[in-house]
Amino acid sequence: MKKQKIIVSAIALISLFSLTACGYNRENQSGKAKTTLKVALVPGTGGVNDRSFNQSAWEGLQDWGKENNLKKGVGYNYYQSNSDSEYITNYNSAEQAGYKLLFGIGYSLQDATTIAAKNNPDSNFVIIDSVITSQKNVASATFADNEAAYLAGVAAAKASKTNKIGFIGGMESDIVTHFEKGYIAGAKSIKPNIQVKVQYSGTFTDAAKTKTIAAAMYASGNDVIFQCAGNAGSGAFNEAKSLNSNRKESDKVWLIGVDQDQKYLGKYTSKDGKKSNFVLVSTIKEVGEVVKDISEKTKNNKFPSEEVIKYDLKNGGVSLGLDNVTSEIKNSIIQAKEKIVSGKIIVPEK
Repeated sequence: MKKQKIIVSAIALISLFSLTACGYNRENQSGKAKTTLKVALVPGTGGVNDRSFNQSAWEGLQDWGKENNLKKGVGYNYYQSNSDSEYITNYNSAEQAGYKLLFGIGYSLQDATTIAAKNNPDSNFVIIDSVITSQKNVASATFADNEAAYLAGVAAAKASKTNKIGFIGGMESDIVTHFEKGYIAGAKSIKPNIQVKVQYSGTFTDAAKTKTIAAAMYASGNDVIFQCAGNAGSGAFNEAKSLNSNRKESDKVWLIGVDQDQKYLGKYTSKDGKKSNFVLVSTIKEVGEVVKDISEKTKNNKFPSEEVIKYDLKNGGVSLGLDNVTSEIKNSIIQAKEKIVSGKIIVPEK
């Protein structure tokens, strides 16, 4: 039987509004390694520089490796796949190279992780954003993305001047649907009659498709868009920057970041010469902190075998970056967050 466990770990000490995906210490570490554990990631096809989900995981592993005086390629590493068919091969390559804790970053790696874990019973595996049961050498980490998305919906509804907002997903799946449904529920809690345009690009890698969808949404009056399209989300950022650079600051459109604080991608200069930023808020999924948390547990011989670990607003596993909100919007978000944590608001997933 699957063991469910909601943990309160080191990430629970991180404040909702002080979290950031930036600011990692990149100084080289020196000295004797603090562990013999070797840890590797097998990220999704978007790569570790996707400015989103995979990048957060890789930044977390780099931090953990450096904290333990490990060297990249010796104590920690990642194995990039160009297609789903390469996942198992990369798992096997990592295991053969001596990496004994392996993370599959994203639900698309569920089948490959299941197979690799059975083929390599002496190594431990973690699937992020999915669940694998009845395998002693596998732990599963899931996130309450719908809760952070609800807060983003509150912000979007409060910021919208047109009463029309949008949602752009990548590949349609249960995970991305959690974002969609939470976002809609949050928006409608503020403005019950708000219109929410939903469209999926069918890709996490093709930025051109996302840019086209964003252009159409903005053109039809949706002045706030939440993009949940991984690396393909860069297309939405490009479109928002292009539009805003040719508008007065007072006519700006907004974009909502995902998985990490993406405020740094929203800088632009408006038509009237004002330096500004179009990222309203960012939903933050602490993938990097999860990688560090489970790596540290495994290092101390406490690998969470067969556990399904849920990271949510209450324990700090998901949060919201208040990138450019007014004090009024901030107060609404804080109130909504308190109600979610207390159980007064149950955020839908589907």
